[in-house]
Amino acid sequence: MTVARRLYGYNRVMNATGSTNARGRNPRGQGERLREEVVTAAIRMLDELADDQALSLRAVAREIGIAATSVYIHFADRDELVLAALERSHRELMDSVQQAADAAADPVAELRARTLVLGGWAHQHPGLYKVLHESTLNQRTDMSFKMVLGQQMTAAVQRCMDEGRAPAGDAAEVTLDLRAAVHGAVSMRVNQPDLPWPPLEEQVDRFLVKLVGVSLEASAP
Repeated sequence: MTVARRLYGYNRVMNATGSTNARGRNPRGQGERLREEVVTAAIRMLDELADDQALSLRAVAREIGIAATSVYIHFADRDELVLAALERSHRELMDSVQQAADAAADPVAELRARTLVLGGWAHQHPGLYKVLHESTLNQRTDMSFKMVLGQQMTAAVQRCMDEGRAPAGDAAEVTLDLRAAVHGAVSMRVNQPDLPWPPLEEQVDRFLVKLVGVSLEASAP
């Protein structure tokens, strides 16, 4: 039994009500606030557990000090809660990616910034990364919200091509090659952290040069 599972599902110190951090009911009209608290707790626990199958709705309820029935009011089952947690995490990630892109001085710098934010997020949240990309949830439910990442990356590659900063070609195909390389590098770091990895920035730069065909020397940071 892992430390994370003991922490979130087993040897918690319980009070007389059967929950930690006991709290009263949310005032009427604050159901959405409770839902967001549940999602926030699930995000935190998934990042610790790195396995959606190890999460339970009862453990989430204990984490925030509410009755399990309060969680079931908002989420019918574990998959529904995990999906909501992943959707919010992905939305926040995309916001960070866009902020980095907006601050870039040219198309190549934008593409590099987008890629590095994605890699940096995976490094900071390896548990969420594994659930988002490597869990069986991907086969059991619709996770089409992840398509926005590929669409935005393709548009960024296309801008590099349109401005003559990368060889003309099929932007969608080039983007798939780039994403496959970056995901491979990130996944290996998450799953084999003890290997002598070079800085991710250096790998990303090589991917951009070799797979997209850009020149980084002419690009502003």
